[in-house]
Amino acid sequence: MGIMRRPFSAAGSPPRREKPKRQWGMVIDLTRCDGCKECTGACQNTHYLPNDHEWIKVYEIEGENGSKVFMPRPCMQCEEAPCLKVCPVRATYKSDEGIILVDQELCIGCRICMAACPYNARYFNYWEQVKPPGPFDNPMPEFPVPQQRGTVGKCVLCVHYTQVGRLPACVEACRMDAIYIADLESGVMTNRSGETYEIHQYLRENDAFRFKEELNTSPRVWYVAGHGQSLES
Repeated sequence: MGIMRRPFSAAGSPPRREKPKRQWGMVIDLTRCDGCKECTGACQNTHYLPNDHEWIKVYEIEGENGSKVFMPRPCMQCEEAPCLKVCPVRATYKSDEGIILVDQELCIGCRICMAACPYNARYFNYWEQVKPPGPFDNPMPEFPVPQQRGTVGKCVLCVHYTQVGRLPACVEACRMDAIYIADLESGVMTNRSGETYEIHQYLRENDAFRFKEELNTSPRVWYVAGHGQSLES
């Protein structure tokens, strides 16, 4: 069964019928991350990705005092997403809940979006991907499994999980409870252990920042700073 085509508005997004209940984001506490990469592995297992496709990539950063600090980098789900603006066929679009998705039936593999993304968060599918078990052989933007050869893939914030009240795979797998899923509509954020905070108060009290915020992409991923590391690239 094929994917239903999406009606497009002039802005390249599906027309909005009613106000969505959720607006998703993420908070990552760098003081907790130990670089185990369990988040990366869980994402790859969930989406049947090859080892070199790290939709949430963990960078190792040298601290100013010589210590090592780790920084997970998912898709930033930017409010002003450069990838969305440059897609010539509108295969990249934003869901009503603020998640940037890719319709691989529309994607022509031009890779302009990859060049536009300042976070290197997109991956090109050069080869046919391993076929998953039968029930998953029906790729759709919300759960693009298997990835289609000649198209671009990226983190989708596990919307197939959040839609049914489950945590994203990376959040579930984080043994250090460093990754939080946040609903910007209700103002609530939570992690695997069920630690729950009011997001705006938490960000303010912990001097949170957004990666490459000077680019004015308005990412929906916030970081709590670690140990004096520099995140300049």
